[in-house]
Amino acid sequence: MKGRTVVIWVLLLLLIDQAIKVYIKTNFYYGEEIKVLVLDWFRLHFLENSGMAWGLNFGNGDLAKLFLTLFRLGAVIWGFFYIKKIIHKKYSQGYILSVALIFAGALDNLFDNFFYGLIFERSDPVTENLADAFPTGGGYAGLMYGRVVDMWYFPIIDTKLLDWIPIWGGNDFEFFQPVFNTADVWITIGVMGLIIFQNRVRKKEQ
Repeated sequence: MKGRTVVIWVLLLLLIDQAIKVYIKTNFYYGEEIKVLVLDWFRLHFLENSGMAWGLNFGNGDLAKLFLTLFRLGAVIWGFFYIKKIIHKKYSQGYILSVALIFAGALDNLFDNFFYGLIFERSDPVTENLADAFPTGGGYAGLMYGRVVDMWYFPIIDTKLLDWIPIWGGNDFEFFQPVFNTADVWITIGVMGLIIFQNRVRKKEQ
């Protein structure tokens, strides 16, 4: 697989997710939720995540945000050179595409961390204020302190556990609870692809 093909794939995946994020950011107020196609288990729910993928957080405060942003930056730089290496060694197309998916997802969320604080104003759920891009008063945060936009929400099961179940009986149970974005999907598919194609790579190296 040629490097040009990988670049096109990464840019295409990046544009898809950024287009979705910008639409959500500028058309939903924070916390707003709508059902897609009147399906109760398929929803768009606007949240912003200052932490890791799938809505997970990595500590609180500006220092934790800065550390995570720098960590993502280091991972993206390492991923760039790793992709060059596996293309040069002519790894299988499936393996290269899997790494490219992870790289695209990481680069995508890194873009949010770096620039969204500068580009957008804060979304106010109380006044239902939508976030404008490039506001005259400046964005809601400085460089590298932006938050990642999440929107996909699939509460396929939303019920209360039976009382006779030990420990958790009577508690509310929801599956799938995390709110995530398309970049998280790219990363997850890429990791699954690595698991599938890893044996082929090992056999080739041996």
